[in-house]
Amino acid sequence: MKKGPEKSAPRQRSKGTRALSHRLTQLSTRAQPGRQVGRPVASEEQKEDVVLDCGWGRLLFAHTFSNDETLLSKLREEAPSSRDIAFYVNDPHVLVSRAPQEVFLDPSHTFRLNLSTFRARTRRMRAVTIRRLATEADVDGINRVYGACGMVQIRNDFFSSVRDDHSVTYFVAQDETTGEIVGTVTGIDHQRLFNDPARGGSLWCLAVHPHARQPGIGEWLVTRLAEHFQVRGLSHLDLSVMHDNRLAINLYEKLNFRRMPLFAIKRKNAINEKFFAMPHQSYNALNPYARLIVDEATRRGIHVDITDAEGGFFRLSHGGRSIHCRESLSELTSGVAMAIADDKAIARRVVAAAGLAVPDQIEAGSDREQLEAFLKRHRKVVVKPARGEQGRGISIGISTERALDEAIEEARRFCERVLVEACFDGQDLRLVIIDFKLVAAAVRRPPRVVGDGHSNVAALIELQSRRRQAATGGESSIPLDAETDRCLSEQALDLRTVLPPGREITVRRAANLHTGGSIHDVTDTVHPDLVAAACRAARAIDIPVVGIDFMVKDPTEAGYVFIEANERPGLANHEPQPTSARFVDLLFPGTRTA
Repeated sequence: MKKGPEKSAPRQRSKGTRALSHRLTQLSTRAQPGRQVGRPVASEEQKEDVVLDCGWGRLLFAHTFSNDETLLSKLREEAPSSRDIAFYVNDPHVLVSRAPQEVFLDPSHTFRLNLSTFRARTRRMRAVTIRRLATEADVDGINRVYGACGMVQIRNDFFSSVRDDHSVTYFVAQDETTGEIVGTVTGIDHQRLFNDPARGGSLWCLAVHPHARQPGIGEWLVTRLAEHFQVRGLSHLDLSVMHDNRLAINLYEKLNFRRMPLFAIKRKNAINEKFFAMPHQSYNALNPYARLIVDEATRRGIHVDITDAEGGFFRLSHGGRSIHCRESLSELTSGVAMAIADDKAIARRVVAAAGLAVPDQIEAGSDREQLEAFLKRHRKVVVKPARGEQGRGISIGISTERALDEAIEEARRFCERVLVEACFDGQDLRLVIIDFKLVAAAVRRPPRVVGDGHSNVAALIELQSRRRQAATGGESSIPLDAETDRCLSEQALDLRTVLPPGREITVRRAANLHTGGSIHDVTDTVHPDLVAAACRAARAIDIPVVGIDFMVKDPTEAGYVFIEANERPGLANHEPQPTSARFVDLLFPGTRTA
């Protein structure tokens, strides 16, 4: 006999069921870590159908919903460009079965910290202040951290609407030297939000900027939130973490969080697509620079064929148009333009002819006297291979003949032709130009570490490299090589030196991101003359996508000197600026969205 469609019945709570539920709750209270026996239960009844707006999406506390249909109905109200999460789903397999085309089981683990036994470390962080959210500038800082970590950002009007909501607490980590927000965490007090009889709380959106210099920021943010909820008398602190986020899981286990059989459900949307859809073949082998563009193309319905994942090659097709790319380098860049950008000496001549300011430069040939005279005239020089990328073989601030010889020898490992040019003190500014318009501008700073009083420089570099590798999919780390040794030696240091707490040092002069440099967005404040000069350089080379590097005193001022042009700029380094969106706009203008 043919069965009719099944209808989902609301969960009825009979008197016997409520009694059984109460007994199970009491047993659970005694058995589960984090549940404190003897705590007073809230006098008010637990609220039902609890939904909390978090700015990046909503949290739906599923155990407060009386039936699945009501919960699914609320999930269907998810706003565009948001990520809603239904947490504490009792029977996730049943919920998914009711709407398999709309929702999926989130591949995350839930961890719980027992606040009754939690003891914070007594040693405090130096050079970073952990404090409550206070100003609109803090909100902008939080979004910069979210953007750099690839997270959904909070909408602009959100914080003003929840300023007086005492159930939500935001902590930020502020760099005491720069004043920048370098980390953040959000805590939710379930007792205040919906009269939770278990007196629990939850942690969300722990994020540390990948370019933060100080180690341990994430640990201190979690610790501060746990202490805060401990003072409030909460019993436990829960969190959800992606199953393959090994670094985060290691941190939570170090702080004595324990796995719990609790689950989350999310909607099938563009943001979550990588968690429920069949991934592109070889997608996981792509580096972050290629993956960013593939994700943007997939969201627009553009067909993606990954032709060589290890090399970052993929083909995008839409309608009758097909374009082969290697990360941000596409078939729209001509061979001539690529040849110009690839050779630093030629690029310098081309942009100089277009009226840009360029540094004095010679080639390191056989004329020793010319080389010595150049060094004597400029006092400090930069030595670099004529061809190459990712900062390989570059030595900055060379001031002695011996160091010059060593730097030339190092550069020749990457290219037989070596350039020596005048060194200008200032900030390294990268301007990403797409379709001859500015898309992103950022100051790149050399890798630096901050002492903690017990770790030597080598250990501090290793910690910083680990964070950079995690943030870039292994694309960025700080080499321990002759250039690092030279930089430390100039400061009367070496890899064995133990820095006093709070002392900050530069460990390499080059600010290239692949060798551990950090990037700081200045798109909104960069001087218009610098933008005009970068666009003029792109026009002179006739290259549609390029990273133009200037040395500047200050990105808000007009002065600059041209350093080089990069024909394959790393677009992933400039989030939250819409670099991948503008790149796909260039390739397929018909798919452009508002």
